[in-house]
Amino acid sequence: MILSMTGYGKSVAVYNGKKINVEIKSLNSKALDLSTRIAPLYREKEMEIRQAIQQRVLRGKVDFAIWIEKDAASDATVINAAIAENYCQQIKAIAQRCNIPEPEDWFVTLMRMPDVTAKTEVETLEEEEWTVARAAVDEAIDQLVAFRTQEGAALQKKFAEKVDNIEQLLHSIEPYEKARVEKIRTRIVDGLKQIPDVEYDKNRLEQELIYYIEKLDISEEKQ
Repeated sequence: MILSMTGYGKSVAVYNGKKINVEIKSLNSKALDLSTRIAPLYREKEMEIRQAIQQRVLRGKVDFAIWIEKDAASDATVINAAIAENYCQQIKAIAQRCNIPEPEDWFVTLMRMPDVTAKTEVETLEEEEWTVARAAVDEAIDQLVAFRTQEGAALQKKFAEKVDNIEQLLHSIEPYEKARVEKIRTRIVDGLKQIPDVEYDKNRLEQELIYYIEKLDISEEKQ
């Protein structure tokens, strides 16, 4: 079965408000040339992803990408109320102690303070989420392979048509090939006869004819 080296596959999975996108595409290359763009959360799985691709795709310049989209609710930054309250108390105490007015707009002031809106949690990859993401990776690879198989089938059909056409043409040129060699031989001999008072070595002429005719041989082209 012929496989094309060009193909495309894409899949989307959803997990806890996350939209996991996987895309893989390939172009012609003598060997497997794989490049990846992997979301930070899944980078620990890069070798597993590469092995999954290498097992199914043997040749081609392959570009793989997996990225995450989050909805507004899950991606919103949480305000750290405890830190904001602490800043508020400190500012009030400083204002009283230094006899200076308190801020007119407390929200603007507090939102500018360090760590009030900063994300401090470190996201870790759960096995359940990776199971969902890995299924999306496999689905995208399946689509790529299916695409390459379909393209390969079209190529195989075209090759078969061309080979059949070439075979028919090879049979049709046989009479012309034989006639061509004899026609050239006759033309050379007749040309020599038209030169008056010329003497030539027939054996040498035959050798030269053989050499010339060998150069006209198309056996290699036919093969």
